[in-house]
Amino acid sequence: MPHTRPMSELSNELAPMVEQLLERHLASTKEWFPHRLVPWSRGRDFAENEADDAWSPEPGTCSDAARVALTVNLLTEDNLPYYSESLSDGRRDGAWAEWTRRWTAEEGRHAIVIRDYLTVTRAVDPVALERGRMHQVSTGVVPQFGNACLGLVYTTLQELATRVAHRNTGELLTDAAGRTVMRRVAADENLHHLFYRDLASAAIDVDPSAMVIAMDEVVRTFAMPGTGIEDFPRLARVIADAAVYDFSIHYHQIVAPVVLGRWRLTEIEGLTASAEQSRDRLVRFIDRLAKVADRTDARRQAKAAAAPRVA
Repeated sequence: MPHTRPMSELSNELAPMVEQLLERHLASTKEWFPHRLVPWSRGRDFAENEADDAWSPEPGTCSDAARVALTVNLLTEDNLPYYSESLSDGRRDGAWAEWTRRWTAEEGRHAIVIRDYLTVTRAVDPVALERGRMHQVSTGVVPQFGNACLGLVYTTLQELATRVAHRNTGELLTDAAGRTVMRRVAADENLHHLFYRDLASAAIDVDPSAMVIAMDEVVRTFAMPGTGIEDFPRLARVIADAAVYDFSIHYHQIVAPVVLGRWRLTEIEGLTASAEQSRDRLVRFIDRLAKVADRTDARRQAKAAAAPRVA
């Protein structure tokens, strides 16, 4: 069976599962409204002249690390049109097309509520945020999926990683309204992750070799969708230092529970010779990733131990 099949071909084979998972998603998700989560009473007008209304952090809104994480999270959601394009494969009919439209609508709601919250509370410079959005969407930098299996593996890991990052960002906030917004968004991302995770599991049954080869490529080259954001390497270091998303989280909360746990990489049978080679390579990579995660944890523990205690 070929390992470069288009998204449309695999989605045809998995059509019954797509329909089943879409029905489950629609039954599980809850309707919610961004305007009800935003603390509008805390807002005020901005001056027409930017020079007369230069932004400065509102006292007590959030830490610098939280500000960076919120910005990266929002700009990632803003880049949604290009993800929709990559996943839709140009189709407008069928369960897969219905899913991608539904997914797009829900992700768009995340951008709405986060941006409204940030604008009302002035937690982030709105001018810099808009310039970042224009750059991010204009350049359209997103992962490109050479085949359907790569797309399923990546979206499974990415949606779970996004859920964790949103949730951890919320935990950095002292503002109850902000925590509520990020937890609500994270809950949606978890449902998206479950859709892709279980569809990928079904794809393993259909073509185990293609999926193992895809796991090997995606896990070894995985990058969060914020890579197109200006100055992203520096922003990513800030996010990692704040324990929003780092190597430890990536291994312990993303790769290990999904690839080794749910998909049972080491137990998949009926692989081709090339898939066996991919599995061996991936297992060695995951072992190295576990060591990096352990070192990350050790550094964080040492830093915490050395920090002065506050009464």
